[in-house]
Amino acid sequence: MKASRIVAAGAAAGVTVLALSVPAFAHVSVQPEGTAAKGGYAVVDFKVPNERDDASTTKVEVTFPADHPLASVMPEPVPGWKVDVTKSKLAKPLELHGEKISEAVTKVTWTADGKGIEPGYFEKFPLSIGQLPEDTDQLVFKALQTYSNKEVVRWIEVPQEGKEEPDNPAPVLELSAASEDGHHASSGDEASDAKSAEKASDDTTASDAGSSDGTDTTARVLGVVGIVVGAAGVAYGVLAGRRRTNA
Repeated sequence: MKASRIVAAGAAAGVTVLALSVPAFAHVSVQPEGTAAKGGYAVVDFKVPNERDDASTTKVEVTFPADHPLASVMPEPVPGWKVDVTKSKLAKPLELHGEKISEAVTKVTWTADGKGIEPGYFEKFPLSIGQLPEDTDQLVFKALQTYSNKEVVRWIEVPQEGKEEPDNPAPVLELSAASEDGHHASSGDEASDAKSAEKASDDTTASDAGSSDGTDTTARVLGVVGIVVGAAGVAYGVLAGRRRTNA
């Protein structure tokens, strides 16, 4: 009885801990695919979980920071969603690759064409963004999540260092330090890196295939050897038994 009570208490405690920890992770967040270095370009994913049991997420709006405008923002198509990119005039033009940019993206909106994000699921919305600022360690994006029942959740509270996470935290993109040589990848460099990565992937796949073939051959040989040894052992046992009987 004591053991069963201990098990039951442990299970209840585990469920309680899980229930308390889930809300901390179930909010709109942003993470880079790889690194997001200052002064460079990055692909980032806005991860949107559905927190409701009786409604689907049908619209996601992400507002870009006005204090660090981004001149280049390109969305990746997401099946089942329509995307709108909103640009606004800048009070102070930016200089990018020797050209002055007078407007920047201020908001990106995804609207579901179908069911949207159903209960129990999440969706990622990728964006290519740049040039990332060099005078800050993070970018704060504010997001609105609209459900099929017309409810709107506002993920706009800015987390403060040293304080507890707010109930509705805004997505925050942490920026890493620029490379030591100060080189920032251009589109040509990114394409070259992509080709190199693709080639490395193909080489790895070929190597894995060769390794797999070698492993299969070794396994077959060992299997045959095992069968032969086993048969020899059985034969030896039978002969030994007969000799004992005759004796």
